[in-house]
Amino acid sequence: MTTTALRSGFRAGLIELRQNFTGAALIGQLFWPVATLVAIWFLRDMTVAGARLGPLVLPSAVGMFIAFGMLLTVQQLAADREDGTLLRAKATPRGIRGYLVGKFVNVSATVLAYLLILLVPGALLIGGLSITATGWLTLAWILALGLIATQALGAVFGALVRSSRGAGMTSVPVIGLIAISGIFYPITALPGWLQAIGQIFPVYWLGLGMRSALLPADAVTVEIGESWRHLDTAAVLGTWAVAGLILAPIVLRRMARKESGSRVAQRREQLQQRVG
Repeated sequence: MTTTALRSGFRAGLIELRQNFTGAALIGQLFWPVATLVAIWFLRDMTVAGARLGPLVLPSAVGMFIAFGMLLTVQQLAADREDGTLLRAKATPRGIRGYLVGKFVNVSATVLAYLLILLVPGALLIGGLSITATGWLTLAWILALGLIATQALGAVFGALVRSSRGAGMTSVPVIGLIAISGIFYPITALPGWLQAIGQIFPVYWLGLGMRSALLPADAVTVEIGESWRHLDTAAVLGTWAVAGLILAPIVLRRMARKESGSRVAQRREQLQQRVG
C-alpha cells in the first residue's frame, strides 16, 4: 500500500508540474527567476570589499530560490484545502501520504527549474563562478538538505494557514528574512544583532552554502569569520529539516481530521464573496 501511495503521489506531482509549466502558467513560473537574473545583471559590475557584486549575488539568489520551496508548499497546500483536493486525498487510503509525495515532487522540480533558469544563463552573462568537483558535491548536499528543510517547514505552516489569502501573507516575513540574510548584499555589512537574527533561519545558510559551492575560494573574505562554515551550515539546515519532519506529520494529521465537505463549501463561499 505504501508503494502504491508513493507511485501515485509521484505521478500526481509530475502532472501538476506539467500543468504549471505549460500555457499561461508558464509565464508566471518564469517571471521571478528571469526578473531576479535581470536585477543581478544590473548589479554585476558593482563592487563590495573589492569583489564584484554580481557573482556574489547569483549563488545567493540560488539559495533564496531553494528557500522559496517553503512558500510554494504553503500556497499550494492552502489552495488545495480551499478547492477540496486535500479532502479527496483524505478519503483515499494512504491518500495524504501520496499527496505529500506529489507536493514534494512538484515543488522540488519547480525549484530545480528555477535554479537552471538562474545558473545556466547567469554563468554566461554574469561570470565569476568557479565550479569544481568539490563544489558540485557541496551544491548537492546543501540542495538536498534545503529542499527537505524548507518543504517540511512549508507543510507545517501550510497546515496552520486557513486560507490562500493567509498563505500569501507568509511572503512578507520571508522577504524580511531575505533582506537580512546576505542574499543581495554581504551580511557582514549589517549590524551585529541583525546578523544574529539572519543566522537563525535557513535562508542565510542556503545562500552561504551556494556561495561556497559556486564561487572561488578567495570570495570567502566577505563572509563572517572569513569562513564558509560548512559544519555550521549542515547543523543548522539539518536541525530545521529534522524539526520540520517531526512537526509536519503531527500538524498535517490534525488538519486532515478537521477537513469535511461543509468546511470546503464554506471556504468556497468565502472565496466567492471576496472575489465578488
